[in-house]
Amino acid sequence: MSESALPVLYSFRRCPYAMRARLALHASGIATEHREVVLKTKPAHLLALSPKGTVPVLWLPGAADGGVLEQSLDIMLWALRQHDPLGWLPPSDAGMADALALIAHNDGPFKQQLDRYKYPNRSGLKSGVADRDEAAIWLRTLDARLQAQPLLSGEHFGLADAALAPFVRQFAHTDPGWFAAQAWTAMAKWLASFESSELFKAIMHKHAPWQAAHSENVGP
Repeated sequence: MSESALPVLYSFRRCPYAMRARLALHASGIATEHREVVLKTKPAHLLALSPKGTVPVLWLPGAADGGVLEQSLDIMLWALRQHDPLGWLPPSDAGMADALALIAHNDGPFKQQLDRYKYPNRSGLKSGVADRDEAAIWLRTLDARLQAQPLLSGEHFGLADAALAPFVRQFAHTDPGWFAAQAWTAMAKWLASFESSELFKAIMHKHAPWQAAHSENVGP
């Protein structure tokens, strides 16, 4: 494949993992070549870079080690460690440990519950209500945190907010009426602020599906 001066991001607009990667890249000010993926027909080059075939994947052409980041959190941390003009990275080790603990629960138990709630049939369930209710227990802890401070990261939007908001958004949109009826006003306000932000609008532009040039090879 031809060399590119820009990092190449394989992404899918509605994927919460891809959203969090795009949020951090946008906040860092790092320009990328955006390649929108059609999940049913994944590009050969994406699969050559990352055989697991999920998005996001960030390719850094010319990097000595092949330059492939295939985990959304790794992409976020790479981007913010390059440039963090908005101060998204926690300033202390304790703050980073706290953010990573929130992200670990989000990406582990909460994401599993979210998937079973949103797509119960995929797990052989008649209903995802039990998983919805389990997930809600953790969401109430987030609400309590947001009652005590303006944002998950503290006084200003940061790593934890960007990493969790796309997933809480997906949960909320699974059954908007039920979500709106719950007594987590601080979290609902936090989510609404995120969805109406210029940051969110900036990373949700629609892109035409990317197609490889006929002359391109599939190797990285």
